[in-house]
Amino acid sequence: MAKLLSKKEQQRIVEAIREAEHQTSGEIRVHVESRCPGDPLERAKEVFVQLNMHQTAERNGVIIYLALKDRKLAIWGDKGINEKVPDNFWEDVKERMIARFKNGQFTDGLVEGIGMIGEKLRTYFPYQQGDVNELSDEVSLGE
Repeated sequence: MAKLLSKKEQQRIVEAIREAEHQTSGEIRVHVESRCPGDPLERAKEVFVQLNMHQTAERNGVIIYLALKDRKLAIWGDKGINEKVPDNFWEDVKERMIARFKNGQFTDGLVEGIGMIGEKLRTYFPYQQGDVNELSDEVSLGE
């Protein structure tokens, strides 16, 4: 996993998350692990709960889940954001990311996806005076 996600790449992802969250009350997390034997969306939902992302005040957290060796990707948004984004939004973000991944631009793909998600969060959940960062911006790593 270290070869695909170096400390420098992790830092770029964290910076993209911070930039995206700067103008929204929404929360974005990236979780990376090696394997996902089942459905990546179901695994994303599990990790979402494990990271306490369902406990944000406005239920507006989003997780980008990646299983690198299995080449699986899922994006899951909590109830608050899912009720607002268009039906195909998460698929559109995934397609943009996958296009970058296929060109060997792994970190660029993540940064672009984070930016797209941040734009939607800003639209529906703009930053309000006193908003606090409810969740860590660090990339979480699984097995």
